[in-house]
Amino acid sequence: MNGWRCDRRRVLGGLAGLALTGTVPAMARATESAAPAPATLAALLDRWRDDPHPDLKGVVVLRHGQRVAETYYNSDDAATLHDIRSATKSLTSLLMGIAIDRGQVAGVDAPITRYLPAPLPAGWPAGWESITIRDLLTMRAGLAADDTDPASPGNEDTLDEAAEKNGDWATAALAVPVREPPGRTYQYCSLNAFLTGLIVERATGQGLDAFAQEALFAPLGIAAHSWRQLPGGHGTGQGNLSITARDAATIGQMVLNQGTYNGHRVISRRWLSDSLARIHPIAGSDPYADFYGYMWYAKDEPVSDGRTVPVHFASGNGGNKIYVVPSLDLVVAITSSAYGKGYGQRRSQDILLAILATLS
Repeated sequence: MNGWRCDRRRVLGGLAGLALTGTVPAMARATESAAPAPATLAALLDRWRDDPHPDLKGVVVLRHGQRVAETYYNSDDAATLHDIRSATKSLTSLLMGIAIDRGQVAGVDAPITRYLPAPLPAGWPAGWESITIRDLLTMRAGLAADDTDPASPGNEDTLDEAAEKNGDWATAALAVPVREPPGRTYQYCSLNAFLTGLIVERATGQGLDAFAQEALFAPLGIAAHSWRQLPGGHGTGQGNLSITARDAATIGQMVLNQGTYNGHRVISRRWLSDSLARIHPIAGSDPYADFYGYMWYAKDEPVSDGRTVPVHFASGNGGNKIYVVPSLDLVVAITSSAYGKGYGQRRSQDILLAILATLS
């Protein structure tokens, strides 16, 4: 298996862990002002210091736009860049939205072939001409791509291996056959997110990383990040973006603010409304989500009084999460290196549920 795979790559980082108890160290002070964490919330996050698995890395909680709690574990700190794996897909969706807002991409109903290399590769599979950008964003492109099936032509590891031989991830990706007409079946896969990023690159004339820096990270004050580049010089739209837990929370705050940050619009309200919509039910195949939108998940989670509240989130292997809870004006970012471990996802959900019980 390829060690750089978006669901397996490990990023090392960190100095000493810390818990926010009212102040933020000057070395890593965030742009938003820190508010004292309630003692109950600080104590709650401290529970996970006793977790038997030494791979939880950080939890940052924003309430009403203020950082009310922040705890780091297992040698990470506020400055550590962490690979959020497939939570990156949700950011690739944001970049597509910005490109559409700017008129660089026609819209979600545009056929993807409008933005693919011309001329197309010899022997290119039939059926791609019917796939739209919306189909990619909702994981319903109909391509023979299944990351859980090693025999699938569009399996991410298979594409990694092919790209190592021919030197170009895009060439390998464009050779994947169509399994069924698009728009029918939800099949989560990395190929759809890669193609979304490739279209952004071709439409904007910039590498995915460069476009993200100009259009998303700079407006949010994100100064440091690392993003894997694939063979052929393409961006990894499907994963392997490394950012700090604080910056992950900042992205969540912009989403919570319906596309604005510090009074400036970063992305249109409409794009976020469409992205967070409950487009396709997936509870039958995903125990941690009820619906899928434009590469964002949604789930109704219980709170202390027996009610449920809608939660929108980005999700990556190992338990990497950006949770957005509009009804509580709440953002929770979790970084974790439990890659390939089932408990990573369960632990992050447990942390969220404990926070919801405390703050609701």
